[in-house]
Amino acid sequence: MKIEQIYTGCLAQGAYYITSAGEAAIIDPLRETQPYINRLKEDRVQLKYIFETHFHADFVSGHIDLSQKTGAPIVYGATANPEFEAIVAQDGQIFEIGNIKIKVLHTPGHTLESSCYLLMDENGAEKVLFSGDTLFLGDVGRPDLAQKGADMTQEDLAGLLYDSLYNKILPLDDEIIVYPAHGAGSACGKNMQKETVDTLGNQKRTNYALNQKDRQSFIEEVTDGLLPPPAYFGMNVMMNKKGYSSFDNVLSQGLQALDPERFEEIAEASGALILDVRNNRTFAGGFIPQSINIGLDGDFAPWVGALIADVNQPILLVTEKGSEEEAVTRLSRVGFDNILGFLEGGFEAWQKSGKETDLVNRISAEQFEAEIKEGEVKIIDIRRESEYNAEHIHEAYSKPLAYINEWIRNLDPAEHFYMHCGSGYRSTIAASILQARGYRNFTEIEGGFKAIAATGVPKSDFVCQTKILNTSD
Repeated sequence: MKIEQIYTGCLAQGAYYITSAGEAAIIDPLRETQPYINRLKEDRVQLKYIFETHFHADFVSGHIDLSQKTGAPIVYGATANPEFEAIVAQDGQIFEIGNIKIKVLHTPGHTLESSCYLLMDENGAEKVLFSGDTLFLGDVGRPDLAQKGADMTQEDLAGLLYDSLYNKILPLDDEIIVYPAHGAGSACGKNMQKETVDTLGNQKRTNYALNQKDRQSFIEEVTDGLLPPPAYFGMNVMMNKKGYSSFDNVLSQGLQALDPERFEEIAEASGALILDVRNNRTFAGGFIPQSINIGLDGDFAPWVGALIADVNQPILLVTEKGSEEEAVTRLSRVGFDNILGFLEGGFEAWQKSGKETDLVNRISAEQFEAEIKEGEVKIIDIRRESEYNAEHIHEAYSKPLAYINEWIRNLDPAEHFYMHCGSGYRSTIAASILQARGYRNFTEIEGGFKAIAATGVPKSDFVCQTKILNTSD
C-alpha cells in the first residue's frame, strides 16, 4: 500500500493518490487529469474509484474528466445528488482497493453531503482518515457554505458538524493519520495549521474545535469570526455538482495565440477582461490600459476567484512567454473556463505594435519616507485585518484588498493617497483595478510593508497575532 499527498499551494488543497495490489483510488483530484493518468500508467495500476469528500466550493474537481477517461466510478457520501452518474454511498459502506478497504463516514456539517474516508490496511486495522473539509489541522470546516434550504442556518449546520466530529471522528484511535483536504491559506476554514498531515491524537489535544465543553459552545466557537465567503464559491459548487466543460477543450481554447490586432479586436467585441499574470514589478513598469494584474507568482487562483467572481467572465491573457498553459490551467481550477486566448509575443509585442500603454505610479519605501515628512498624507493599507492589527503605519487606514469593490466607492478622486500591502503583490492588483475604474490619484509603494518596516516611517508596536493564518502575498 502506498499513499501520496499531492498538495497544491496556490489553493492550499490536498488530493490523494492511493495504490494497493495493482489498483488505485484518487481522492478530490484537481481539474487537470493528465498528471494522474500518467502516474497510473507509470505505476501500472488501474484506477478503481474516484472519491469526492463533498461538492467543493473553492475549486473545480477533476472527477468528471477523470472518470470519463479511465472508466472509474465517482463516489460521494450519503445524501449527495450529483447531476451525473456516480455512486452515492451509504454511511459505513466499504470499498475495496487491492488489499485495502476504505470505509465511508458520512459527516455532515461543512456541507450536507460531506464525508470522510477511513482507510483500513491489509490486516483490517484502521490507519488513515481522509477528512475532507470536515476536520482540518487546527480547525474544522466552516458551516456556512452548504447549499441548504432556507430553514437551515449556519448554526444548524454547526450543530450537525459537532455531531459528526464528536460521534464519528473523536472515538477513532489516536494513532490514525489525518489527511485533510486543505491547509493554511484556504478560505474553507479560519484557523488552520501550516502542516498538512498529523495524528488524530494530536488534533484531539490541540484543535480548539475538538475541545469544547458542549454542543452549544462548539457552535458559538466555529461560527465566530467567519468572513464572507468569496463570491465564486457558489458557482464552483454548481460546476462540481452539475458538470463542466472538458479541461482539454478549455485548454485548447485558452491557448489560441492572438497577435496585437486580433487581441484588441476580440477585447473590444467581447467585453473580455484583460488579465495580465506577469509579476508585479514587470506589470507596474508597463501594461495594456484597463488590464488587471494578478500574478502567477502569488495566490493567483484564490485572488482571481475573489476579485473577478463571475466564472463566466470572458478573459484574455497577457503572460510571460512559456507560462500560457500554466495560466489557463490555474484559472480552470477555480472554474474560469471562458478564456479566449493569449497575446502572442506578450506585452513586448503590444509595445512594438505602437499601441497605447500605461504604468503604475510606484515609488520606493525610501522615497515614501521622504515624501510623508513633508506634510499630512493619507495612507491605505490593503493587507488583511490580522496583518494590520499585528503592526501598521501610524494613521494608516485598513482597507483589505478582498473588499476593494466596497471601499473603492467611497474614494474621493481628488484626494491623493499612498497605498501598500505586504510586499507589493496585492497592492499592484489594487492599483490595476483602481486605474481600470478611472482612479489615478494615488501612489503605490514598491515592496510593501516589508520594505517600509526597514525605514524610519513611524509604526505601531508589534502585537503577535496567534490567529494570523497566512500573511504572505
